[in-house]
Amino acid sequence: MAHRILRNTAAALLQTNRPVPLRSEAEIAAEMEDNYRWNFAVNVLDGAGFFFGIGFVSSSTMAPLFVSKLTTSPLAIGLVAVIAQASWFLPQIFTANLIERLPRRKPVVIRIGLFLERLPMWVLVLSALVATSSPFLALVLFFAGYAWHGLGAGMIAPAWQDMLARCFPVARRGRFFGTSAFIGTVMGTAGAALSVWLLGNFEFSTNFVYAFTIAAVAMMLSWCFLAFTREPVPPPSPTRQNSREFLANLPGIVRRDHNFRRFLIARSLIALGGLGAGFVTVSAIQRWQVPDSTVGVYTAVYLVGQAIANVAFGLLADRFGHKLPLELGALAAALAFGLAWLAPSPQWIYATFFLLGISYSSVLVSGIMVTLEFSRPERRPTYVGIANTAVGLVSIVAPLLGAWLAGLDYGWLFAVGAVVNVAALVAMHWWVREPRWAAVIEA
Repeated sequence: MAHRILRNTAAALLQTNRPVPLRSEAEIAAEMEDNYRWNFAVNVLDGAGFFFGIGFVSSSTMAPLFVSKLTTSPLAIGLVAVIAQASWFLPQIFTANLIERLPRRKPVVIRIGLFLERLPMWVLVLSALVATSSPFLALVLFFAGYAWHGLGAGMIAPAWQDMLARCFPVARRGRFFGTSAFIGTVMGTAGAALSVWLLGNFEFSTNFVYAFTIAAVAMMLSWCFLAFTREPVPPPSPTRQNSREFLANLPGIVRRDHNFRRFLIARSLIALGGLGAGFVTVSAIQRWQVPDSTVGVYTAVYLVGQAIANVAFGLLADRFGHKLPLELGALAAALAFGLAWLAPSPQWIYATFFLLGISYSSVLVSGIMVTLEFSRPERRPTYVGIANTAVGLVSIVAPLLGAWLAGLDYGWLFAVGAVVNVAALVAMHWWVREPRWAAVIEA
């Protein structure tokens, strides 16, 4: 009886108990076009709210600063970057098969995502509330909420990405994502300006209580806009695999699809190249004793670089494919770490964060969207899961390696970051073919 109730509840929650109308590809394309403006608007508003909120818990600035107030351990600061990067990427391979078997993606994104991705942000508020009276408890609560949010977002990510692929034609995805990220980044820049004021006008930890509360409210508002998405639902694929068959077939996909395998290597190098991103702020504080309010300015400069690149990379991706933005992002990251390595004064760090914003934009706009073009539509969640989980594995190692190098010397850390990003640029440019113009492998 309990099993039947659970199964019926899951079916209602995921809408698997609703029939899927049989329609042709032309009818699906017509529905996509009819709802294009609506979906563009509500998803841009979702992005605006999300990016406004996430700036208050930025893994490059605000989150490391909060943790540094609670502990001096480089490992704890590095753990922020581990969670920020790996938690979103790593779980995707484990949910991709289930999502691929579901007829609709939106129920996963909205109904499951509310509990797995949005509500955990309120745990961060609680961690800030107890930070002064109990730093250790605050640290535990912060990492618990941060990981819960990141892992939850990663679990639903294949559904979210495939939902976007269903809603937007391939030649306009870059435009949508670039516009969404641009407006979101502008909102994030406004949030960064507010964080400067909060950090400069309130004592610790009141300033972080306000910052994390704003982040949580903004996340909930963005979820409300996302819930209005109109998802075109194609007929279900006749191919279904159980978990064992799914996992057993993954090596064969990577083995047969040479271009995809090379992309995984190049994309992993880009992820490894971010090993020093979480330490730029801490390095500046330790080397030049910059005030906390300057960290908010760093966030603003970072978001300005991201905003400019979002528009540029979106347009470039629609015209030339998503590989070019990834190459330019790797170049920007190499220059950023080179500047951080050689900086003779704290003023140079503004340029570092501007370039890091450009680098992050390339991953945001094209790192997500490019994977959708390597496979047939019915296998998109699988390809997304493989690519993002591979990146997630590297993203676990990168910050830990960064923490170890930071313990030795920040100069070594930033020098290694610059070299790895140059290697990523070379691999992506000369080794990987743009998937939009390459033949799709029948996986």
